[in-house]
Amino acid sequence: MQIDLTGLSAVVSGSTAGIGFAIAKGMASAGASVVVNGRTQPRVDAAVECLKSEVPAAAQRLRGVAADLSTRAGFDDFIQQVPAADILVNNLGIFEPKPFFEIPDEDWERFFQVNVLSAVRMARHYTPGMVQKKWGRVLFLSSESGIATPAEMVHYGMTKTALLAVSRGLAESVAATGVTVNAILPGPTASEGVEQFVKDLATHGQKTVEQIEQEFFEKVRPSSLIKRFETVEEIANMVVFAASREASAVTGAALRVDGGAVRSIV
Repeated sequence: MQIDLTGLSAVVSGSTAGIGFAIAKGMASAGASVVVNGRTQPRVDAAVECLKSEVPAAAQRLRGVAADLSTRAGFDDFIQQVPAADILVNNLGIFEPKPFFEIPDEDWERFFQVNVLSAVRMARHYTPGMVQKKWGRVLFLSSESGIATPAEMVHYGMTKTALLAVSRGLAESVAATGVTVNAILPGPTASEGVEQFVKDLATHGQKTVEQIEQEFFEKVRPSSLIKRFETVEEIANMVVFAASREASAVTGAALRVDGGAVRSIV
């Protein structure tokens, strides 16, 4: 199968690093025009320049727009600059391990604003235009934590479960329109934030990164079948497929790229 996104425009939120950057790169490599997003102009500019160097053929199809999509003002600014898109990837998200009894109201609200409401606003704006054109792809980056809530970060798991509900509900709302809506469920992934977190744990515990990774999959995610962190490219591959013309019959689904971490056959 040769995935070709030529002629399609894609918006990828939170795409200056990690999974979002890999998705933007995958989209651009497949021929799409891609809008890279982050909170600050320097980060966005750096990401765009990096993409241009890694995918030279896509240089003229890359654009960066800085905006904090977790706020209404940031969202309004973004859609003024990018009023329409064929593909929307709601990747923006934050995480942090914190015991349940130490999570204050402010953290619950912040996680909901960043991880859920940003995606709701973006989908609410871009999907009607896709319906009008009778073609579009809306993707939500959920997580295996949306199915198996992690005790070490319940507030994060809550937002990822919410995205599953939003994704399925929106898919039902646009049935038979040519627009597909899906959620992507990564497992533990070696994104920028996770890599730094693991390095910090290794330094603090006077262990190697490899030892920390082994202990993580022995004690925290023993259900993983691949027994390692996934790469951001492995997640991006699924997203690019789900955004493609070839994925026309895939909608309303929770697409697991979790390394088998969730003990379920469906």
